[in-house]
Amino acid sequence: MSKEPIAHFEAASTLAVVVSSNEPLLFLSADQKVIAASTSFCRTFEIDPATIPGRALSELGNGEWAMPKLASLLKATASGSARIKAYEIDLKRSERKTRQLIVNAQVLDDGNKDHTRLLVAITDVTDARAEAKQKDDLVREKAILIQEVQHRVANSLQIIASVLMQSARRMQSEEARGHLHDAHNRVMSIAAVQKQLSTSSGGIVELRSYFTQLCESLGASMIADEDRLSISVTVDDSAVEADVSISLGLIVTELVINALKHAFAQQETGRIVIDYRSDRTDWTLTVTDNGVGMPAGSDAPKAGLGTGIVEALARNLRGEINLSDANPGTAVRISHRGDADRRTRIPAAA
Repeated sequence: MSKEPIAHFEAASTLAVVVSSNEPLLFLSADQKVIAASTSFCRTFEIDPATIPGRALSELGNGEWAMPKLASLLKATASGSARIKAYEIDLKRSERKTRQLIVNAQVLDDGNKDHTRLLVAITDVTDARAEAKQKDDLVREKAILIQEVQHRVANSLQIIASVLMQSARRMQSEEARGHLHDAHNRVMSIAAVQKQLSTSSGGIVELRSYFTQLCESLGASMIADEDRLSISVTVDDSAVEADVSISLGLIVTELVINALKHAFAQQETGRIVIDYRSDRTDWTLTVTDNGVGMPAGSDAPKAGLGTGIVEALARNLRGEINLSDANPGTAVRISHRGDADRRTRIPAAA
């Protein structure tokens, strides 16, 4: 078989592929005359297939394809000096919505060496872009709504804390006053959680800053003499998801409240240290004081609300609780190893 029949066969095959393509395609000569157009192109852009062959690209439809920039790029592609790759254009048609298109074009070797041919692929991204914009708008609206909710929650927490403190001052019973003070401190710890979450990005919370602010809030509400008692934070660069940070923050709150209430009654000075370290999926949270230590035997306090809160939160985090003598004082360590599901227990606390 001679080369000429082969070339004609390849050219005919190319035309068949272009016409039957499910994607909008144009097969152009070097001077941008339409050799063939896919059925998809005609359907997408509402052009009668019978009017296409032999016409210049700029003459298609009602002349909306007469775009000087596109024509210039196609000319450069035909000469080999450029190639159109993901070129974005707007197809403007009278009394119709402007369409956003992405054009790719390349020289096609269809077996005919005497003539340059261009294969042009056109993708209509109008609907996809509109959907993406709608999603972006919804995300922005959601962010604004979340900020408003966070602002209202912060105000509500401050009001609740203030009411609890005022109620405590009016109480004659020392026990009732103590319970209200504890409730006030728990509300303030939740407020600290809320404040940290409102400033975190992507729902991820940096624990060093979070624990520091949390302990500053607890110290301000519970320590009358900073020269006597202090709280310090030593945390690595760990960052956790928001729901995990809430549980960790509430655990710290309960353990710090417990230490401030019971560890230093017989001491002039004292210190509480919050330490957190993590390695991949393993982490350890330790709250240590240098107080009187945990009473044993009949002197040991009964399990209270704080105990139940810490146990429940640690269990939710699949953490194991360990209590030890800090010589002097007490150390409470909550540790998590991988995804192990461990039962947790903690001796009686506040």
